[in-house]
Formats: sequence, structure tokens, C-alpha cells
Amino acid sequence: MRGMVLASACVAVMLGGAREGTAQQSTDPRSSLRGGWRDAAAASSNMELVVNVERPEGFVDPGSLGNILLANSDMAFRGNALFLGNFNGFNIYDIADPSAPRLRASVICPGGQGDMSVHGNLLFMSVEMPNGQVDCGTGGAMSDSASTERFLGVRIFDISDLDDPRQVAGVQTCRGSHTHTLVTDPDDDENVYIYVSGTSGVRPETELPGCSGRPPEEDPNTAYFRIEVIRVPLAEPQNATIVNAPRIFADPQTGAIAGLWRGGAHGPGTQQTAVTDQCHDITAYPALGLAAGACSGNGILLDISDAANPRRIDEVVDPNFAYWHSATFNNAGDRVIFTDEWGGGLAPRCRESDDPQWGADAIFELHDRELTQRGYYKLPAPQTEQENCVAHNGSLIPVPGRDIMAQAWYQGGISVFDFTDPADPIEIAYFDRGPLNPGELLLGGHWSAYWYNGLIYASEIARGLDVFRLTPGEHLSENEIEAAKLVRLETFNPQTQPRIVWPAHFTVARAYIDQLRRGNALPADQLENISATLDRAERQQGAERRSTLTQLARVVNGLRARATGVDVRRLELLAAVLPEL
Repeated sequence: MRGMVLASACVAVMLGGAREGTAQQSTDPRSSLRGGWRDAAAASSNMELVVNVERPEGFVDPGSLGNILLANSDMAFRGNALFLGNFNGFNIYDIADPSAPRLRASVICPGGQGDMSVHGNLLFMSVEMPNGQVDCGTGGAMSDSASTERFLGVRIFDISDLDDPRQVAGVQTCRGSHTHTLVTDPDDDENVYIYVSGTSGVRPETELPGCSGRPPEEDPNTAYFRIEVIRVPLAEPQNATIVNAPRIFADPQTGAIAGLWRGGAHGPGTQQTAVTDQCHDITAYPALGLAAGACSGNGILLDISDAANPRRIDEVVDPNFAYWHSATFNNAGDRVIFTDEWGGGLAPRCRESDDPQWGADAIFELHDRELTQRGYYKLPAPQTEQENCVAHNGSLIPVPGRDIMAQAWYQGGISVFDFTDPADPIEIAYFDRGPLNPGELLLGGHWSAYWYNGLIYASEIARGLDVFRLTPGEHLSENEIEAAKLVRLETFNPQTQPRIVWPAHFTVARAYIDQLRRGNALPADQLENISATLDRAERQQGAERRSTLTQLARVVNGLRARATGVDVRRLELLAAVLPEL
């Protein structure tokens, strides 16, 4: 098809180059691990591998481990079901026992990375590569020839029977769906909305009428410089249809639809950045009425209070970014992490000589609906030439009082880091294996890493599904881990962030105390008295407990004047939770 590209591990762009670093040879154990498929050496800190489940039949070729057409991709969760996307379809696992995930269904359905979202009994799947077929057939051709049998867009499956998913609808789009975002509207409980991000070229009009791949100066109806919004009636998903194609990149003064970054370098020593004619990922936070878009050459902020009509309200650039890939809000909604997929996911971009601000996370503060950059985070362990490595998909870990994220870095493994101080993020846990093949660079490693109901689930491109548990250490206490486990979600789609609410629990209060102790926020004897009083209250009942906790809350509130920075907020949170106990 004219202009169609074969998607890379996440986007087919390889831009920029390395700058020579001056760092000494790393002594981090992750930097010199023995490679291999099933026998690679591993290194970890403050997290343990619970189990690895290999890819099932139909999704692996031992003779071609780096074959992208069989690569694992992104995940979604509902109850005890984990939906794992793959370039050849998807697999459904029962994770009621996380130490022994059980395969319930495998669906062969080629067509690209197959990003997943779930809502009730509906499962949504992104399709972008030219081998996608309307009927999920396996005979699709990787060609530019127009075909009435080709499917590029979003598939919809009925998963009321998890053992037998059925495709019930599909919405075709001009650029397919590289990723998609499920958006709910609090004023509309009859529909859900899907924001479609297509990153390939435009298919010919002979294949899908109305698709124009011409530049905007030649055709104002071009399929570039927009996203699509699909409305899905929950009672009649077969009637899903595109209801909007908003020009979210337009110049607000002139109306020109190509209104953001035009592509190219930002100046000497900066990245060669992609033109903003697409979004790669859009992360919605419906509770705030906001979404953050990672849109090739820009990071953007959207007002989604009217889900069918998203509206851009801010945009940022970064001279260190090659390709704006994904976004994550913190729970308070006053910070956003954007990631840079320098090298398109296929290149080794975590070497000793690579700039630490390239292929990294940029951390922005969000105030009055405006984004301001504060810091960067990059995997601190250099990787080899045989390991594709760059910032990729992750999610928050719900530790109260802190901003913590688990993130996949392809063959750089998984890094868990704290960005409570956005100018000085620190790593607190990690897991990494050696290269898939120590003799050559093959596509592999962790595509995504997400916290879900007490554990970290990670999609390993070539090695299957990994499940991890966090363990206490210098930067993370047992109380903090247990407090995070108290948060239970019925559904989790990584690009649809829920507002995290912690239950009133003594463990949550102890997590705040641990943080105050770690930060030396108060004299040790005062913290010990607070802790001992909390222990006594837990043993009490009724009015006696109420009286003890009320008095303790007054004491904690009175100590706020002695604290500084983030510790003031932690004392506020501790004082607030005590009466609720």
C-alpha cells in the first residue's frame, strides 16, 4: 500500500545519533550479564521473579527469536484475566494464582502489535500492519497493493466467554491503529470512546474511500495531522463508528492543521525530532478530564471533559527527544512523565556512550493546565550493543505519599524509580536479563511493565510473561509495599489511568511514618512516639481507639511547622488518615 510502513517494535523511526560520554566503565551487574534465550543470566534488586510463562504455540519460533511478527506486546487487565497482545494475535491468562498463570485462550489474529484495552465484556485490539485481515486470517500480504480484505483500525471482541473470544466489530481507519486509548465519559454511561493513534502511512483511497495521504497544503482533508475518535455503544458494539477526527495539532491563531513541530533538529547538539503529524500514545485521566499525548515531535495536554471532542490546551517540545512515545500522570495529576523512544525500540540506546537525556523520561510539572519541565530519568545501568534499549511502557506503583513508577526498557529490563522529587528521580528496584543473543542484536526484552493488584506483570517480547513481587529495601519499606497492595482494581488499561484511593488502614499510616523516618523529617524520638501510639490505638476498640487517634492527629498536625518540602504533605496525609481509622 502506498506509504505503508512495517511497524518496528513500537514505531518505525530511527533518528539521531549517540554523543560520546565520559563515564567510567560501569560496575552495575546489569551491564555484563551472560546472554541467551532460556538460560540468560539475570540480576535484580528489591524485586523477585515469581514466575516466567513462555509464549504458547503459534506465538513463538525458536529458529527466529527476533521475529517481530511473533513478538509479545502490550497488556490489559480485568479481574483475574490478563490480556497479552502479540503481533500474531493475543493470549488470555487466568492470574487468580499469580504464581501459576493459566492460559485460557489463544487467538491467532495478525496485524501489528495488537495493543489491548478492556471494558466489561468488550476487548479492543489495535491493528496497523498490512497483513491484517477483516476475518483475522493469516494470509494477509505485506504489500502496497490495495485489498478489500485488509483490516487496519480497531477490532472489537466479545469476551463474555473468556475461553472463546468472538470478534463482533471492527472500525477501519486510514492509518490503522498503532495504539489506542479507551476513554470513559462521566456524563455518558451508554458509550465508551476510543482515541486512535495511527503512525503508519495512509492507505490508498481504492482500499478505503476518503483516505488522503497528500500534505495539508494540497488537501485540507488529509489523514495526517489528526487522531480518530470512535464511539462504541456498549449495548450494540457492532455499531461502533468514527464520530470525530479532531485536528489536535492545529495552530489556534491561523487554523493551520500542521501547527506544531515541523520536524528536524532543535539546534547544534540536539536530537533530530520527528514531525508532529500523529500521536504515538495518548494517556487519559478521565477523573481529571485530561489526557497527555506523546505525539512524535511534541508532548501535548488535552481537555477530554467532552470525550468525543478532545481539545488541545498546551504543548511542549524537548531538544533531547527524538520521538515522543508515551505519557504517564502521577496520581495527583500535577506531574506528567513523557518518554522518548530514540531508535524506535530496535536500537541499543542505553550504552555507556549514549547521552543520559536521550531515550529517557522527561518529567514535567502540571500547574494551571500548563506543563513545565523539571527533570529526566534514564536507566542507570549501561547496556551492550546486543541489547535494544530505550524508555518504554510502565505504570504507577500505588505507594501512598510517593510518586513511583515501574517501567520497561526492552533489553534493559525493568526499572522501578521514585520521581517524588521530579528534579532528582532515583531508582529503587530493578530486574534485568542478559541479551537474547550475545552474538547479535535481536528484538527482545520487556515491552511493558505494569503494577496490578499487588504484583508487577511484564510482557517479555521473546521470553513470554513475567510476574514480579517487590521486596523491602533501603528505599522501599514493607509497610509501603503492603499499603500499595491495598489498592485493588477491577479493570486496568495502562493508557486509561484510574484515580488511586487508599483505604483507611493502619498500614497506610505506617507507610507515611516510614517515609518521614527515611527523610529525617522529625527527631527519632518523636517518630517513635507516633509509631508507638499508633500501635496502641490498633489494639484498642471503640471510643478508646477514637480518642487516641484524634489526639494523635492533633499532635501530627502540630508538627507540620517543623517539617519542610514533601514531608509537610506527608504529615498532612498522616494526620488525615488517623481519624478515618
